[in-house]
Amino acid sequence: MSASRRALLAVGLSLLSALFFTTTYVLNRAAAVGGGHWAWTAALRYVFMLPLLLSLMRWQGGVAPVWRAMRAAPGAWLLWSGLGFVLFYILLSYAAASGPSWLVAGSFQVTVVAGMLCAPLLYHDARARIPRAGFAVGLLIVAGVLLMQLGHARGALDTRGWTALACVVAAAFAYPLGNRGLLLHLERAGIELNATQRVFGLTLASQPAWLLLVAWAWMQAGPPPLAQVELAFGVALSAGVIATILFFQATGMVRDNPTALGAAEAMQAAEVLFASVLGALLLGEAWPRGQALWGALLVVAGIALFAWVVARDVARDQREVRALRSDRGG
Repeated sequence: MSASRRALLAVGLSLLSALFFTTTYVLNRAAAVGGGHWAWTAALRYVFMLPLLLSLMRWQGGVAPVWRAMRAAPGAWLLWSGLGFVLFYILLSYAAASGPSWLVAGSFQVTVVAGMLCAPLLYHDARARIPRAGFAVGLLIVAGVLLMQLGHARGALDTRGWTALACVVAAAFAYPLGNRGLLLHLERAGIELNATQRVFGLTLASQPAWLLLVAWAWMQAGPPPLAQVELAFGVALSAGVIATILFFQATGMVRDNPTALGAAEAMQAAEVLFASVLGALLLGEAWPRGQALWGALLVVAGIALFAWVVARDVARDQREVRALRSDRGG
């Protein structure tokens, strides 16, 4: 497969994953509106994910390679699962009670620039650079997020709103950092694991944290309502298994291409559109209006621009490779 097709396929898979990821915001919001405690919302997703993923492992390379990789470097798996799964989802679940699902989904799109800003901290090669065009488009999407937030808050955020925004922004950095960090660890260790194996390994490594959270949630709120359990299972299947595997597959395909990697992460910005539609249809939430609507349109424009930037950069790289081969042939 050519580099351009690989990059565009990765972008397409990431966009599809965004559709399944959107259930996180809609169903978590439904649980919050129904009075469910945020800690149960966070813990139940990953408790349910483990058996769901385990049932797939027979056809996805098996558990043995994952277990060997985890035993060889347990600290790395605990670190990146703690960031990319535990911290990410605790913060996102806590923020779910703050406002409509499209608002939380929109705020999470700070992840568009978060992944690129993390690159210099992780890499020591060409991937450490921050792609200027991609970063500029990412800032456009972040501007759209801020417009959405201010539009929803009618020009000013209260203390609760700022707290929720801070939680979502921190989650937006934790998720790509955990994913990129694990990919880099496996690369340096010379270990090949597919997307499903990586998700299973991170889920398994995060279980001690989730069991502690289950105990704390039980002490704080008692057993979860049946409706919250059902919603959490829906999130685990759609967002936890399907969406996460699609996203990990997409980012793994373009791990060596900073622009395409940033674009694959940026496609998660489509979640705000999916969340707007599903929130209005399923939860009766109001559609974004005024400033919030303009912010949503900026996010959409950013998605389209990112796809264009990826196609342009990949085409340029291919021309440079062909020119280099021609020079050597001469």
